[in-house]
Formats: sequence, C-alpha cells, structure tokens
Amino acid sequence: MSNWHKVCLLEEIPVRGSRVVPHAEGSIAVFRTADDAVFALRDACPHKGGPLSQGIVHGHRVTCPLHGWNLELSSGEAAAPDIGCTRRYPARVEDGVVLLEL
Repeated sequence: MSNWHKVCLLEEIPVRGSRVVPHAEGSIAVFRTADDAVFALRDACPHKGGPLSQGIVHGHRVTCPLHGWNLELSSGEAAAPDIGCTRRYPARVEDGVVLLEL
C-alpha cells in the first residue's frame, strides 16, 4: 500500500511560499521554491517552535519568522551557527500534483 498522499496542485502553493497540511503529529508546511522544487517540514522551528510556514523562502532555505533561524528545506537542519533540526517529510510533484509520503 502506498503512503503517498495528494496534498494539492503545485500551482496552489505560492512561489517562494507554503501551504499548511494538518497531520496527527502536528502541522506540516509544504514549501515551493522559485525553481518549483517542493519540500515538506514539520511546521515548527527547532528553536522555539515558530511557524516555519510563515517564514521567508529563499533558495532552498526558509527563515523562521520568530528569531531568524535558517533551515535547509531538503533536510530540516538549521544552518550554522544555529544547531537543531525539524522533521522532514518526503515530497514530490507528479503531473502537477504535490504528494507527501506520510
């Protein structure tokens, strides 16, 4: 059985923006970069739990809106000098549809 779930159409996520997906373990932020890459992270910064979905997407990173931590979208790891990680979920686009593996 496949664990891939349809989230939305790619065009429904703003370029350099995000969409929040409810999940039993906490909200998931699905990000779209300027080059249409899609990434999914737990919607909580490892620092103080800030909503990453409200952060600024630049390149393949997001900046937390609370204290400016930068996280790698591909891994959820904080960029140096900060240390920490938030959960990453596999995401892909297939025929214009965004899918998450849960």
